[in-house]
Amino acid sequence: MEKDEADGMEKGKVDRSHYLFDNKALRALILPLVVEQLLAVLVGMADSIMIANVGEAAVSGVSLVDNIMVLFINVFAALATGGAVIVGQYLGQKRTEQACRASTQIVWFILLISLAIMALIYFGKGFILNVVFGHIDADVMHHADVYLMIVTASIPFIALYNAGAAIFRAMGNSKVSMQVSVLMNIINVCGNAVLIYGFHRGAEGVAIPTLVSRMVAAFVIIGLLSNQKLLVHIDRTLRYHPDGRMIRRILSIGVPNGLENSMFQLGKILVLSLVSSFGTFAIAANAVCNVVAMFEILPGMALNLAMTTVIAQCVGAGAYDQVKYYTKKLMMMTYAGIWMINIVIVLLLPVILRAYNLSDATADISRQIMYFHTISCMLIWPFSFSLPCTLRAAGDAQVTMYISLASMWICRIVFSYIFGKYMGMGVFGVWVAMVLDWIVRSIFMIIRYRSGKWMLKKVI
Repeated sequence: MEKDEADGMEKGKVDRSHYLFDNKALRALILPLVVEQLLAVLVGMADSIMIANVGEAAVSGVSLVDNIMVLFINVFAALATGGAVIVGQYLGQKRTEQACRASTQIVWFILLISLAIMALIYFGKGFILNVVFGHIDADVMHHADVYLMIVTASIPFIALYNAGAAIFRAMGNSKVSMQVSVLMNIINVCGNAVLIYGFHRGAEGVAIPTLVSRMVAAFVIIGLLSNQKLLVHIDRTLRYHPDGRMIRRILSIGVPNGLENSMFQLGKILVLSLVSSFGTFAIAANAVCNVVAMFEILPGMALNLAMTTVIAQCVGAGAYDQVKYYTKKLMMMTYAGIWMINIVIVLLLPVILRAYNLSDATADISRQIMYFHTISCMLIWPFSFSLPCTLRAAGDAQVTMYISLASMWICRIVFSYIFGKYMGMGVFGVWVAMVLDWIVRSIFMIIRYRSGKWMLKKVI
């Protein structure tokens, strides 16, 4: 272990030579995750900039559908996280056979869930377009319809990719998921450029490359995970044999996490009608800010994935002293990363907004939102979203779900209407309500962590 592992001690010199992750192992885990998240956000920005050349109606239509997609994708992304926690805890106990069995179960289970979600979206297309999105312009409706029909077909493939990536991360091997992500994003960006600039397509110019890239990513990562020489692998079979006990363990983490993530996204969707009522410029500003905001929390998203891997293995080994040590260390790294990236974004914000070719009204409100979000992100975000990763990895997913749901419904939804509509703050008020949600979540997550009750939870 490197010398600086001895830093941060409270009393005397602490011997951490037996700890599960030294600095080298943490770097090997975190850096590929940062690159993967960076690619995802950059591609999202590139997509929105390219579609902006079609017009603000296309930006708005694609953005509305993406919010729906994230809601459903969060369901199996959360299940993948549940599976990763179980796999990580088994690895912490040195039970690799059980880790392999859990991996096989999660891949099959997520595939079945994603197929059901895909069918549900196609069946409820009219409800989504006409009820959820509310009264939108005909041009926005057309782009949303086209984009929804094509991208929905990609759901099973992105589900399989997420499952495979989560399993590789649980092993501490984030390099594989990064490499597959690079391939997926190259296909996506190149396809967008060809169809939008070369063939002058609209929403389908973004949707078709998304479908193709996700298909390739799913086949590649599942193929790699089928290698029986890997420490953790899946069975090579086309027959699914459900293991009820294993599935229940996965669901004990995945369901609360899925409900939490889905309700979080549902909160955003429920205020979309409110945002839509402010006009097309408000929808476009909200869409642009969502993309830039994702870039601002990028280090946190990467470190959250790393935290799940690290904490799950520590909990599996029963090493709660290491859980506390790595929680503190990774939280400090999250704050450092977020501060650095947000300072850069503030300096580049004028250039970013010009790249979107926004109208003056849209650019002005976008600038206000981003300054507010940047300050809030640097102060609050890690306690609201990173600290809960420790609780979930320890098996305390139900409590984090209760805290998040209560905060989201009361703060994000209710106060979006209070600030945005009744106080006349418009789309800016929606973002203020979101930060209020962060504050409340942070307070209760800190209280739960400091109580130590999460250490009494057992999953396996």
